[in-house]
Amino acid sequence: MAKRTRFDKLLGTVTKDVLGHSRDLTRHYVEQEGVSRVTANNYIQRLEAEGWIARSGPVTHPVFSPGYKRHVRGLFSLKQLEEDVVWRESFQPFFSLAPNIQNITSIGFTEIVNNAIDHSEGSWVFVAITQDEKALTLSISDDGVGVFAKIATALHLPDMRQALFELAKGKLTTDPANHSGEGVFFTSRMFDSFSIIANELRFNHNDLRKQDLLEDAREIESSGTYVYMQISLTSARTANEIYAQFTDSPEDYGFSKTIVPMRLARYGDERLLSRSQAKRLIARFDRFKTVVLDFADIHEIGQAFADELFRVYGNAHSEVDLVPTNMSNQVERMWLRVMSPQMGKVL
Repeated sequence: MAKRTRFDKLLGTVTKDVLGHSRDLTRHYVEQEGVSRVTANNYIQRLEAEGWIARSGPVTHPVFSPGYKRHVRGLFSLKQLEEDVVWRESFQPFFSLAPNIQNITSIGFTEIVNNAIDHSEGSWVFVAITQDEKALTLSISDDGVGVFAKIATALHLPDMRQALFELAKGKLTTDPANHSGEGVFFTSRMFDSFSIIANELRFNHNDLRKQDLLEDAREIESSGTYVYMQISLTSARTANEIYAQFTDSPEDYGFSKTIVPMRLARYGDERLLSRSQAKRLIARFDRFKTVVLDFADIHEIGQAFADELFRVYGNAHSEVDLVPTNMSNQVERMWLRVMSPQMGKVL
């Protein structure tokens, strides 16, 4: 790993520095970095050229302010940490955001930091937020046990990849008395891009490409959980719009609908063929009124899998509406094959 330069280190505090020392930034860097005024002025000129700071006022007594690029970071002990206080005091004042982006950012920040506080079993959380001319990026990491290992252990799941799949459905929590299990689900859909890396696995939800991916991340040497979130500064998305997508009607204020990315039900290159696979898939479906089964990238399913999912589960849970979408010709034929007897009865 390349050694960080003194200028690189300045980027970690530049937004706070310029707000705290708008009229004496040169002197501040001279004292903080132990450099000459010439060197400090060179740093300031480079920060200005790269968009980190802006200059106004007379040449001899300039006034500095944050530029279109901003960066704030901090390391916090999880003991007695309050996520809303950290957001309000250590991050929110340093960014200039449209109301909808600020609301989404505050939700993402507080949800993920709260998860670190309540679930990670770690001792610290590191947060970095960067704003440039196009997007806002949040990075949050902790030194805990890792979210997928935590879920798999608490729910007695046979594989950590299943923990990730359950997380993608929503309404999953290891502490139901204190959490609804909705935070990560909704947060992941508010941002353009959302990733979780933990326990040598990576989950990514990309709204622009309309897909969820599960990948091995063994090449990343890290402990705990790392969460990355990014949203365009010009996004018109609102938090209420996302909440509304997962209710069945305007009068339904509950989290009653989920979209299940069927590609995440596979382990590696396996095909969806067996009843056991279907039984793993349908866990906790009964917490929703509507389950949209997104078969994008699934070209084939087995008769036993389809029968267990659509006929057996459907008959046993008539209160849950299973809605398959993005079906290939083969998947649609298999769905019709197992459902045709019920359709005939209705007709």
